[in-house]
Amino acid sequence: MFRIMIVEDDEKIRKIVADTLRKWQYDVVEVTSFEEVMDDFITVQPHLVLLDINLPLFDGFYWCQQIRSISKVPIIFISSRNQNMDVIMAINMGGDDFVQKPFDLGVLVAKVSALLRRNYTYQDESLQLAHRRLIFHLSNSSVQYGDHTTELTRNEFIVLQTMMRNIGKIVSRDDLMQVLWNDEQFIDDNTLTVNVNRLRRKIAVLGIEDFIVTRKGMGYIIE
Repeated sequence: MFRIMIVEDDEKIRKIVADTLRKWQYDVVEVTSFEEVMDDFITVQPHLVLLDINLPLFDGFYWCQQIRSISKVPIIFISSRNQNMDVIMAINMGGDDFVQKPFDLGVLVAKVSALLRRNYTYQDESLQLAHRRLIFHLSNSSVQYGDHTTELTRNEFIVLQTMMRNIGKIVSRDDLMQVLWNDEQFIDDNTLTVNVNRLRRKIAVLGIEDFIVTRKGMGYIIE
C-alpha cells in the first residue's frame, strides 16, 4: 500500500484530503507538528508528499529543499497562491506538480495516482489486483481473465478498484457515489446502477458471472 504524507496546516482541508485518499486505500499520515516535518518524513518514509506552501515557521519551499537533500520522493504542492512565479518556484525547488486551491478532489487523486505510477515500478503488486483468476491492471485500466482482456472507462475503473480493495466487504452505494463524484447528493441514483451494470457485463463477457453481487438495501460485494 502506498503511503502519503500530508503537510497542510488548514485542518479542514487536511482532513478532507486525507479521508478521500483513504477511501482509495492509500495509507495517509497527517503532519500536525510543523517544526518537525523532517523528523516525521524520516519516520514515515512516504511514497509521496502533499505539501502546502504557506506553513507556520518555515514555508513549503524550505521543506521541499530539505526533503530533496535526502530523497527523490514525489512532491505535489497544494496552495492558494496563483502567481506563475509561485508555480515556477515550486517546480524549481524540486516539486513534481502544483495544484491550486480550491481544487477538485478527483483531480488531486488522479495526479497522485499518476505520479505514483510514474515513479514506482509497474511490477509493484500494488499496481495489480487479482481475484478468482481475474487480473485488474491498474497501470492501464484493463481487466484480464485468461487470454481475454477488456479496457475500462474512468468510472468503471474507480468502481472496480474500490470493490477489489474491499473484497469480502459490502461497499454501500453512498460510498461508491462519494468516491466517483465527491458529493453524491447531486447525482441521480440510477447513474451508479448504469455504471455498475456496464462493468458487470464487461466482466461477464470475459467469462466470470456474478463477480459483483448486489446486497439489496446495503450495496455491493465481491465475495
